[in-house]
Amino acid sequence: MNTPLMTNTGLIFALASIVKVTIVWAVAALVAVCLKKSSAASRHFVWATAVLASLVLPFLTSVLPEWKSTTVARAAAILAPAPSATTAQSLEFASPMSINAATPAFPIATWLIALWALGAIALVVRLFVGLSRAVALSQAARAMRDADWQRDLAAIANSLQIRRPVRLLESASSAAIPFTFGFWRPTILLPSRASDWSQERRCIVLSHELAHIARGDWLLQICAELSRAIYWFHPLAWNAAAAVRHESERACDDIVLTSGIAAEDYAAELLDLARKLTNAPTRICPALAIARTTNLERRFAAMLNPSLDRRSSRRSKLFVSIFAICLLLPLAAVRLPAQNVAGNFTGTIYDASGAVVPNATVIVTDAKNKSIEMSSSVADGSFSFKALPAGEYTVKVMKPGFEAYRDPDLALKVGESRTLDVHLTIGTLSDTVEVQATGRGQSGAAAPTKRIKLGGEVEASKIITKVQPLYPEAAKSAGVQGTVNLHAVIGMNGVPLSLQVVNTDVNPDLARASIEAVSKWRYSTTLLNGQPIEVDTNITINFTLNP
Repeated sequence: MNTPLMTNTGLIFALASIVKVTIVWAVAALVAVCLKKSSAASRHFVWATAVLASLVLPFLTSVLPEWKSTTVARAAAILAPAPSATTAQSLEFASPMSINAATPAFPIATWLIALWALGAIALVVRLFVGLSRAVALSQAARAMRDADWQRDLAAIANSLQIRRPVRLLESASSAAIPFTFGFWRPTILLPSRASDWSQERRCIVLSHELAHIARGDWLLQICAELSRAIYWFHPLAWNAAAAVRHESERACDDIVLTSGIAAEDYAAELLDLARKLTNAPTRICPALAIARTTNLERRFAAMLNPSLDRRSSRRSKLFVSIFAICLLLPLAAVRLPAQNVAGNFTGTIYDASGAVVPNATVIVTDAKNKSIEMSSSVADGSFSFKALPAGEYTVKVMKPGFEAYRDPDLALKVGESRTLDVHLTIGTLSDTVEVQATGRGQSGAAAPTKRIKLGGEVEASKIITKVQPLYPEAAKSAGVQGTVNLHAVIGMNGVPLSLQVVNTDVNPDLARASIEAVSKWRYSTTLLNGQPIEVDTNITINFTLNP
């Protein structure tokens, strides 16, 4: 398991996710400002959508088809450091296509991930403690059986179209502030002696807390807390969580005010509750309390402003939903340059003698994205490609005088560097001889003419003595014609060795005449880097009869 590679890949993915959620939160903040004169419910919907988007963005990025820009990746790669000569030389004895993970792209990646994990765990533990505290308070409470409370609870829940059963509990403490928590089984916790409250205060508290239940604010607040735990280092994550809570309180205030309760009476009751009751049980709890002192002044200013729009618009929610989908899906599918760049692809090219081969052409082709990258080896035989996008590639190396090298299975992953050592073989020499005679013959297919590959440090063989094959009389009389394909090895002294007929369906007389002639050919010595070598040769001899 390549732990550094996995760590670097995870860090790159995290950085890309941070950039994307930053865009989401920034857009949400801008839209919220534009909706400043709209209802608090509309702004809450915007912030809740942004929070949910921050949670699902990493998942969507993993499952959606990749939409990347190779051009942008190239531009981003300009600042990436090029591999040094020392690094290239250190790869000389590496096995072909080995992963180089000795020097991770991000030396502090492990420490950054560990630091993030500590912060995330701390906030998750804090959330868990708060939830546990709310559960403990509810377990220590007793059911509120007052007939007036139960009657008003049923009436207000019916007006808000709440179908789920709502538990109404009375806390053991007389100073506990009313708050709501739970989704499938929502609970409203009241202070002791709440049965002594006036009907107006009772309706205000129930209307506010049941509005939270009808809107599903508790579940959205939990999502906001989880988002803040994941992105605890990001200021916009804290701002989004606070905005979700603040706008949910104001949205519930609007529901209370639209139910017929006067703004002055509502503000007076909230102020009296904030003075007499304590927020201590809910300070680290995600429960939704009616009279939290945080932003209480702003809530008073809003509820006493008669010009504000207090009704939620389905049209605005539909618009925000469509806009969020149109922003979220492309944003999740796009691959930022840091996600596409695989790292360095380097290597060294050698010939059959083990010497390096400069000026060889290296072509890297990505068939999926129809992109082609080209480079060439330098004086020490090394080549490099900087910041190739992750993908499946085909590598081709060409050098005159050598056989073309091809590797169709080069896979580059995000954040890794690879090295490929290429060993080129000497190109096969070829020649074609036409042997013609007069006579009536049978038709036969002639092989295409091949040419000798020249170039580089290979000084190819040249024919010094060439004996023309004679058309056998027996074959000519029988009207036989055809092609003889010979394979031979030219020795270091230029003499053909181990002559062999490649095609077995040839006439024996034609084959014998070809071998007798070619065995008398003489070549100049083939030199590789100044040293004589043996090379393969393919010889095609066409026997044809003219009418």
